[in-house]
Amino acid sequence: MAPQAEPTPAQRAWSSTAPPGEFKPFIPPEQSPGEFTLRAILLGAVFGILFGAVTVYVGLRAGLTVSASIPIAVLSISILRAFGRATILENNIVQTIGSAGESVAAGVIFTLPALIFLGFQLEYSRIFLLAMIGGWLGVLFMIPLRRQLIVKEHGNLLYPEGTACADVLVAGERGGSFAGRVFWGLGLGGVYTFLMKSVGLWRERPLYEPSWLPGASFRADITTEYMGVGYIIGPRIAGVIFAGGVFSWLVMMPAIKFFGSLMPDVALYPSTVPIPQMTSDQLWASYIRPMGAGAVAAAGLITLMKTMPTIVAALAAGLKDVRAERAGTATSASRVERDLSMRTVIFGSIAILVMMWILLTFKPIPGAQTGWFANLMAGLFVVVFGFLFVTVSSRIVGLIGSSANPISGMTIATLMATCAIFLLLGWTGGAFAALALTIGGVVCIAAANAGATSQDLKTGHLVGATPSRQQLGLMIGVMASVFVIGGTLILMNQGLAQYKPIQLPLNLAALPEGVQVEGDHVYEGKTYTLVNAIGSREIPDGKYLFDRQTNQIEVQWVQGIGSEQAAAPQARLMATVINGILNQRLPWRLVLLGVFLVIAVELLGIRSLAFAVGSYLSIATTMAIFTGGVVRWLAERGTERKEHESEVSPGSLFSSGLIAAGGLLGLFAIGVKVIEDLGWIPRDVLHIGPSLLGDLTQANWPAVLMFGLLAASLFLFARKKLD
Repeated sequence: MAPQAEPTPAQRAWSSTAPPGEFKPFIPPEQSPGEFTLRAILLGAVFGILFGAVTVYVGLRAGLTVSASIPIAVLSISILRAFGRATILENNIVQTIGSAGESVAAGVIFTLPALIFLGFQLEYSRIFLLAMIGGWLGVLFMIPLRRQLIVKEHGNLLYPEGTACADVLVAGERGGSFAGRVFWGLGLGGVYTFLMKSVGLWRERPLYEPSWLPGASFRADITTEYMGVGYIIGPRIAGVIFAGGVFSWLVMMPAIKFFGSLMPDVALYPSTVPIPQMTSDQLWASYIRPMGAGAVAAAGLITLMKTMPTIVAALAAGLKDVRAERAGTATSASRVERDLSMRTVIFGSIAILVMMWILLTFKPIPGAQTGWFANLMAGLFVVVFGFLFVTVSSRIVGLIGSSANPISGMTIATLMATCAIFLLLGWTGGAFAALALTIGGVVCIAAANAGATSQDLKTGHLVGATPSRQQLGLMIGVMASVFVIGGTLILMNQGLAQYKPIQLPLNLAALPEGVQVEGDHVYEGKTYTLVNAIGSREIPDGKYLFDRQTNQIEVQWVQGIGSEQAAAPQARLMATVINGILNQRLPWRLVLLGVFLVIAVELLGIRSLAFAVGSYLSIATTMAIFTGGVVRWLAERGTERKEHESEVSPGSLFSSGLIAAGGLLGLFAIGVKVIEDLGWIPRDVLHIGPSLLGDLTQANWPAVLMFGLLAASLFLFARKKLD
């Protein structure tokens, strides 16, 4: 007989007062302590802004996001306690409002950066409006679903992150040392990141390319956020992700290099450079990325297909609950059962439909003007697919948690359905590619926020919060976070951008297929013609500066998003799907290799989505994340029991601080670079490491040593029990 799991703090809190078989929240319904206070709203909005920006930074770099509810709850308990006694419901409102920033940012970075890959520019106002529409949609559609999924399925859908957050709030109500671990991680991680990124005392990426295995590359981006992400997701998932990186960088790339040596003078599409002349980075960009895109698409759809029975059941139950609400048979008997009205959902949905039509009609993406009928169809698609996948997202996170929520698969399904309809209607131009991405982006944001909203409502259900106030708080959290998400996205795209010298012949009078002129661009005081290549067989994908005097491309403009420093794998995948279906320029053989790779992995019984993401990302990312997973494995050896991936532990709290530190100080370093480029401060004003230590800052061993010390600090804090 398997041993019974030890009850969590929140479960122990109500188990002594509730009759057998009857649920009772931590705060009884008849009590009404302070909840929706001004200080809770303001602090939650601050955390929504903070974690929205951090999630954009970490998500674009790692391709992964982690729930912000627990670190926000821990910080709220500590901060509000400094201003006087705070109730558990106040702290719950803070984490509810704050967590909306993380979830909306995740949906944005998984989709909207694809505009760059499709040849369009990022606009702050457009990102702001689409993020707001998607975030509100995710909250609105969860209102009628709360009773069915959170309350009626209380014993079946566990919502692990929501339950863990309730444990933190209950433990904080009784006192403890939770906040100290987060602050230690924030402090040590902040010092580490500042000395590495801003001061430059050691290199950010140790690198070894063995001569005995041409094409292979060992590298790691030794950042605090990757270490923290790896620890939180655990050694199993981190190991599967790293296995995908090993397959791509240490198996496929050397194999491509080996067989490509037979064609020393022939460029094999999609590359325009012969394989023997290609570097590891070029092999990854040209051949591994299309394979990885196929793998991620297949894994997302397989995960979605596995949940189809759950989807159908949840959708039917949700529609039944909506009908009961409209008929007036569903009543709210107490404070803990009070949702926002169904009228709010109906009129809110109509308002979102109108807002989408107005946005697409009167503020279209430059170069992507579509008719009123297409814009109305887009609004209808957003509402229909939004409700479907909000239901799906809530049900899935209730079963397996937010970290495994396949919102990329839901978005791909939305894009495929939308693009297929567009293709039948003959809508295949670049304008309709942008329109399809807009639809998929809003649905993705709604699904991401619905998953986080479900976890928050579960936390509120356990601690005895008022659902209507949580739902209103989530709306406020969405509104606060969207002010910084677009700005952070644009800042990273500019701050990580690079200009690389290159020599490529080009005839503007007879442009190759997939190449188009976008206008003029000034670089270093000289005016160039900006050229964009998407799916060309002659010029690699990207943006280039063409000199009309020499009739050559002289500079490659590598934008920050899409570079190895911010790969944005999900957004790249969305652009690949849209462009492939509408324009039929996909390197299908490479994509199918990725598809069949995922099928083989599924047949082995391995979680294919994690493997597929790892096969797409740079091994510099997956190796650093795997290091965090190894630290967790070492920390748990010899302990009485291993922590569940969603449970609160000393190491997970310290890791949350590391993630926040890496995001905040990483953004600070990018901001300094942008200010230097504008000439507001002297260049390299903080970057004094090379002048102090010389060539030592570029050696591999100091970087490995410092990353090892960071791992040791995480291990020590993870082994030290909470008070």
